[in-house]
Amino acid sequence: MKYLKVIAFTHKQIELKELGKLVLCQENITEKLHAAKGHFGIDEIFYLSTCNRVEFVLSTQHKVDREFAEAFLTEMQMGLCTHSTQTFLDAASIYEGQEALNHLLRTSCSLESLIVGEKEILAQLRKAYDDCREAGLTADKLRLVMECVVKGAKEVYTHTNISKNPISVVSLAYRKLKDLKLCSNARVLIIGAGETNRNISKYLQKHKFSNFSVFNRTLSKAQQLADDLGGEAFELHELKNFKGGFDAIITCTSAVEPIITTEIYSSLLNGETGKKTIVDLAIPNDTAPEVLEQFDVNFIEVHSLNEIAKKNLQERYQELVHAEAIIEQNIAEFLVMLKQRRIELAMRQVPEKIKEIRNNAVNTVFADEVQSLDKESREILEKVINYMEKKYISVPMIMAKDILINN
Repeated sequence: MKYLKVIAFTHKQIELKELGKLVLCQENITEKLHAAKGHFGIDEIFYLSTCNRVEFVLSTQHKVDREFAEAFLTEMQMGLCTHSTQTFLDAASIYEGQEALNHLLRTSCSLESLIVGEKEILAQLRKAYDDCREAGLTADKLRLVMECVVKGAKEVYTHTNISKNPISVVSLAYRKLKDLKLCSNARVLIIGAGETNRNISKYLQKHKFSNFSVFNRTLSKAQQLADDLGGEAFELHELKNFKGGFDAIITCTSAVEPIITTEIYSSLLNGETGKKTIVDLAIPNDTAPEVLEQFDVNFIEVHSLNEIAKKNLQERYQELVHAEAIIEQNIAEFLVMLKQRRIELAMRQVPEKIKEIRNNAVNTVFADEVQSLDKESREILEKVINYMEKKYISVPMIMAKDILINN
């Protein structure tokens, strides 16, 4: 398992606002990952970015340490200054082998999340892997790792109370929004049509909000969410010209620069002077700091949910023990599976060799004797040979697995 490596930057060591500097622009993620994969001779790679972490999961025989991580960040062209790079490297966590698998399992079932017990992280992790798999960045080794990770997370959520009465970043944000007592016909602008905004939209729709305008870079995705909400869809660049007014903005995009600038916010106000609400769940924030300085705004962001998250962790502490036991069991099972997999790969030529021996015996060595048999005798001989062929293939495989596992 030494091939499995993880370079992780998380909320535990890095301020959420700073963490946003590591988020890659969606438009060229695949291109950058392919370039890094080739440059460093990495076998497989996938990239995970959520509201409280940025991680790179690698399958490579190369040593992954601080020096490698520094070269890797440079190759990814994140636009960091030397000081920022060193600061992030000081806060990075690097995992290898079984420790890396343990980290991924803990991450997938939210033990490493800002909100312990939230289930969004599993979906985010799976999507991150699937996107990279479809881009040809992963293969068999990370496939096996992800199968273990997904299985372990599902068992934790099923067999513990860690997600009972779940409190996710989205649900916490909605609770804060609800406290502001917006009326159900409030005009809501939704910027970004990703998973986070889709999830918070479900809360809004459930509580009878009905006046939505959805903006997204890809119009088809905006239209899909708008159709679900009974609202209107717009391309993101149309935001600066929108004159329909608003009472609340909900934004979460992967943009590395602010979407809501003072100019755009002023234009969106369209002369209105009342206090508005912004729910900004993006990392980095989609809202420029100057907007909060110059306008009267109720501002809800991921960073403001920290204290609630700490309380959440205390309440769920007892469940961590049960979750960690399930993780340990899944790691043990994975190690056994890896040994079995090595045997299968090592012995994959056995069936072909057995068939060669069979064909040589029937068609060459004993060809005359076989041809001299009557039809019934040949059929019996064929049944005997088929039976022995199956056993000669399966029995050594089973014995080899038992010997390796038991020793």
